Amino acid sequence: MTKHKLTVVACVACLSLAASASALYFRQRGECPADCKQPFSQILTWRQPQPQTSTEQLRLHAQAITVKVKSKEFLGSGILWRKQNSTYTVVTNAHVLRAGDAPYHIQTPDGRVYVATVPKNIKFGKNDLAILQFRSTDKTYKVSSIGSQPMVGDEVFASGFYTELEAEKQRFAFTTGKVSLLLPKALIGGYQIGYSNEIQKGMSGGPLLNRRGEVVGVNGMQANPLWDAPSTFIDGSQANQALHEQINRLSWAVNTEKLVNLK
Repeated sequence: MTKHKLTVVACVACLSLAASASALYFRQRGECPADCKQPFSQILTWRQPQPQTSTEQLRLHAQAITVKVKSKEFLGSGILWRKQNSTYTVVTNAHVLRAGDAPYHIQTPDGRVYVATVPKNIKFGKNDLAILQFRSTDKTYKVSSIGSQPMVGDEVFASGFYTELEAEKQRFAFTTGKVSLLLPKALIGGYQIGYSNEIQKGMSGGPLLNRRGEVVGVNGMQANPLWDAPSTFIDGSQANQALHEQINRLSWAVNTEKLVNLK
């Protein structure tokens, strides 16, 4: 066999060994089919990370699915949750609706205002959640997608509207932070996800998003409340002083697992 042929055989053997090793690596990680018979160039592409959504893209997405909830006055924020034919469902906090009387209105990102109804057959128990519905026959709006429960340390993004007192206008806010605490037992209202993002009055009912733009929670409790009420769990028990102080330093959201049946 000539030197040239030996070189070709050696190169082919090296590629074969490399492909086999890569296939074994990915099979152990569960990242390729069991047979892993794809070409070596395709096996290598499995290791390439998926492109992440930029923060600006997330802000625009959040702005597209976040609405204002109004009565006679601005009450809070909401999430465009789903669309069925021409009917849209908006998720918000129950305490947002308690702040005003019906009829309620939804102001969508394009500035249009729709009369909203409160479905009477959907209940959330002790969870601080409520839904509204409105119809739009000539305009289509983007709706949210649900993400799985985040983990401590995950980056999260909170959005909603707050009132700028000097201008007496509602401004869209988009804040960044991380999940700092996940309670195994929810607080009153169903609050279970604690995060470092700043949320202000008016952002209640707005979405808490993960890096993929999926809704993982519904904003509802600000950090550092003006009153130092005990941190009470949904079963009536209270957090010890150390945990209470930690809870007070964080913003809180209701987990979207409580809304999964709405999709």
